Amino acid sequence: MTAPLLLLDGASLWFRSFHALPEKLTAPDGRPVNAVRGFLDTVSSLVTTYRPGRLVVCRDDDWRPAFRVDAVPSYKEHRVDPVTGGEDVPDSLPAQVAMIAELLAATGIATAGAPGYEADDVIAVLAAAERRDPVIVVTGDRDLLQLVADPQVDADAPVPVQVLYVGRGMARAELLGPAEVADRYGVPVATAGRSYAQMSILRGDPSDGLPGVPGIGEKTAARLLTAHGDLAGLQAAAADPASGLTPRVRENLVAAGDYLAAAEVVTMAAADAPVTSTGPDTVPAAPVDPERFAALVAELGIERVAERLTAALAG
Repeated sequence: MTAPLLLLDGASLWFRSFHALPEKLTAPDGRPVNAVRGFLDTVSSLVTTYRPGRLVVCRDDDWRPAFRVDAVPSYKEHRVDPVTGGEDVPDSLPAQVAMIAELLAATGIATAGAPGYEADDVIAVLAAAERRDPVIVVTGDRDLLQLVADPQVDADAPVPVQVLYVGRGMARAELLGPAEVADRYGVPVATAGRSYAQMSILRGDPSDGLPGVPGIGEKTAARLLTAHGDLAGLQAAAADPASGLTPRVRENLVAAGDYLAAAEVVTMAAADAPVTSTGPDTVPAAPVDPERFAALVAELGIERVAERLTAALAG
């Protein structure tokens, strides 16, 4: 197997790093650097474990895109800061994200984004475009399970795509492909990614503000999708009194027609996001701007973290 392409869900990983380490970890000038330390150590661990040939940190250039809010106004509504109207985040995190961006640039690790789109969309575009190397998506967001693919079960998949789910921490990370998603959630292996996304639409997702269809939980959603193929097939069955669906399920699905159409816009990663990158995605063997890298490391007081990162890159 060739060295994989690693696509990192940047915001997911630095949020988790921020909450995993105490803010009392500071630079010499007193600025918190807990997210910086945790994120760089995560990158070091991933490079050491998976030896990628290429790596991209994918950004949320818009954490709550207008096209998704227009479709479902409750999308991420619970994360809106009531004062600023922006994202409700810890006070010290935005400055640390800027530090991370500077360190990645000095290291030579590419970042990618798209105006008006989330990291999920960027990752989906890059994964779909890959024709050579296996892809590993690293995230704490289960929504990205929709991207799993395997040419052995889907002739339309050019390369394997797995998701390294780190929602319970790096020590308990799980590498999931179509077989694992199908086994865990009871969806067909050949359509595991798409079926997982459609299952989440039916059952609802409070973390994204999706209410779901009343009376349909995870297991029922998986069973219905397996029986009817996909959401379109399920909605066709709901419109047919002879389909065998129970009257209550039929009634709820018909009533939720507008929601189901809108929720697909919210849940499915956009395939047309105009992604741009800061540079080549090849993993550098050493920082490309060693003087700037050294200056940032000294300024932030993260010498040991930097040693682990440079050792991983050189390894």
